Amino acid sequence: MGDKFDLKKLMGVTMLDAVSRANTFVAEVMSHNPREVVVPVVGGHARVTILPLLSQVKLPCSFTQKEIEYLTDRMENGGIEVVKAKYGAGSATLSMVDLYLKFADACLKGLRGDASIVECTFVATHVTELPFFASKVRLGRCGVDEVYGLGPLNKYERMGLEKAKKELEGVLRKVLALCRSKDS
Repeated sequence: MGDKFDLKKLMGVTMLDAVSRANTFVAEVMSHNPREVVVPVVGGHARVTILPLLSQVKLPCSFTQKEIEYLTDRMENGGIEVVKAKYGAGSATLSMVDLYLKFADACLKGLRGDASIVECTFVATHVTELPFFASKVRLGRCGVDEVYGLGPLNKYERMGLEKAKKELEGVLRKVLALCRSKDS
């Protein structure tokens, strides 16, 4: 796989979780404008693999354990919430399109050389022992210029990280096996 793709340019969009859901849900609890809130969301893009780092929200704040559990559950199940709201007759398509546009815009700004373009995205990384993991990255002219570490995690986030890694490990094993079989 490394021979065919420049891994610095291979990124998965996880912004629906990071930009839209996490920021909106946290802003709602904090009574702030979602545009003022930045919640790093790492891990993956589905259910338990979504790990919001609520201890690192950009805006000084603190949450009760009950709020942390509520917010984490809501972020993990945000897609299901949308489908239920549409009575099973659709998905979060418009949200996805808007966020793909924002992601493409961030990538283009990075490629243009704009400084300090930081997003959470699914990338090849050494942040964990997994080969891919959604992480905060700084984008630049060559794609991903820097992958940031997770920073300090609280006990709840460390437990969530272990659950996310366990789930992602199985998914990645299947995806990488599929990629290898297509290369043959």
